[in-house]
Amino acid sequence: MRDLVPDDSWARIAPILPPPPQRRNQHPGRRRTDDRTALAGILFVLRTGAAWRDVPRQETGCSGVTPWRRLRDWIEAGVWPRLHAAILAELRKAGLLEMDDCAIDGSHVRSPKGGAHTGPSPVDRGRPGSKHHIVVDRRGTPLAVSLTGGNRHTMSLSSSRSSVPSHRIRGLRGRPRHRPQRLYADRGYDFDKYRRPLRRRGIAPKIARRGAPHGSGLGKARWVVERTFAWLHQFKRLRIRYEMRADLYLGLLQLARGITCLGNLRAAF
Repeated sequence: MRDLVPDDSWARIAPILPPPPQRRNQHPGRRRTDDRTALAGILFVLRTGAAWRDVPRQETGCSGVTPWRRLRDWIEAGVWPRLHAAILAELRKAGLLEMDDCAIDGSHVRSPKGGAHTGPSPVDRGRPGSKHHIVVDRRGTPLAVSLTGGNRHTMSLSSSRSSVPSHRIRGLRGRPRHRPQRLYADRGYDFDKYRRPLRRRGIAPKIARRGAPHGSGLGKARWVVERTFAWLHQFKRLRIRYEMRADLYLGLLQLARGITCLGNLRAAF
């Protein structure tokens, strides 16, 4: 179990988990599975792509229904965004966060079971699909993630406000950071309705123009977002969306985002 949940990861996650419900004095029932064991089951599914019913008790210490329920409860409690905020603060304190230049992009995944935030994917012959959208800093650290239907060729930066993190990034004295100076994007975002709200927020849009010849040089700043997608898609459960509930799938995506940020922090020391 400790291989699935390293000590440094558990030290960051344990303080932000909601307290367990109080046991009844009479007829308390079976003792509750501890949170670290349940987290091991969640990470097993996230990393291997296995179905919840196939979680091996001998490796994780619990059956599949326990980590599924704990994931649902922790998503409702907002655990993964708080974990992400805490790790970003550590990265900024260590000087490992470069938010002046950020990049945004999307990636299609199949969604054979359908559900909310799915749609006919234009890159998969109209099959049901979803799309990840992420914003990364200059080093490729994921700052924000969101989920839309596969037929959304771009995301509405003005309505979802996902061009910047949803929280202010602390870690240093002074005003917390919460927006980049420049945001790089490909031709799919070449619309004035996306540029205007960015400029209003003091963000300079660096978006490739449709119809313009290639070689603008923007790819030198945008390539890190493709690498971050490769990091996230190492978690096999994210490659194909099997969760019909969009909140559960987005929760797994947010957990993978936090693990990726933690990996960047480990790599620097």
